[in-house]
Amino acid sequence: MNKRNTDQSLHAYVKNELVNAIQQGIYPVKSQLPPEVELCKMYDVSRTTIRNALQQLVIEGYVERIQGKGTFVASRRVKQTLSATKGNYSEQLRLQGKKPKIQVIDLTVVPSDELLSAMLEIDENEPVHRLERIRYADDAPLQYEISYLPWRKTIWLTKEGCEHSLYQLLQSQPDLPLAQTKEHLHIVLADEVVAAKLDISVGDPCIQIETHAYLVDETKIEYSIAYFHGEKASFTIERNYQKPTQTS
Repeated sequence: MNKRNTDQSLHAYVKNELVNAIQQGIYPVKSQLPPEVELCKMYDVSRTTIRNALQQLVIEGYVERIQGKGTFVASRRVKQTLSATKGNYSEQLRLQGKKPKIQVIDLTVVPSDELLSAMLEIDENEPVHRLERIRYADDAPLQYEISYLPWRKTIWLTKEGCEHSLYQLLQSQPDLPLAQTKEHLHIVLADEVVAAKLDISVGDPCIQIETHAYLVDETKIEYSIAYFHGEKASFTIERNYQKPTQTS
């Protein structure tokens, strides 16, 4: 091994070597990495360097450290961007080398109750589509979602169509120009329904996202609540501070 001049470059080197070993299957998912003492000998570096490299791997989601047991290779989390449109669900997963699938559990028409009428800004008892879906990454459940849409604007909605991007489906309709979504993120504990859909235990932490979708005229077209597997999903939030160019 060619040593670098600083501890920072050393731990970056060790981290990259371990990432390569994980990606090549030398250390498969859920397998345990060698102890720190052994890693020190393997890479001829200090224990501090190894600990810094492992901490970086934890931050980037490659490994997880279990108290009293050691360091284990983690299932890579699926990354999604909240603050800007980066392609639909399937596109984002394919870019990360994962196989996407959307399963429609149910599509029914129900009368809106007090909550739904307020969320969709429609009359109470007005019919709405209730769409229940699970999104998968490599055949493992990643997201459980229930969406509500005004029936009078989405009469044409079908189960088959909802096996793909719902927003692309809406945008394909000339009278439904989708303009904006507002999303609220919470950390919640899975109840029995969510746990069963995501194949996790009751009480496991989940990322809950409540979404409100608007048309160009600010009419609400969708209200949804989605639950993401807490160990398989991560989100990026972008903030842009560049000032707009001023023209004279």
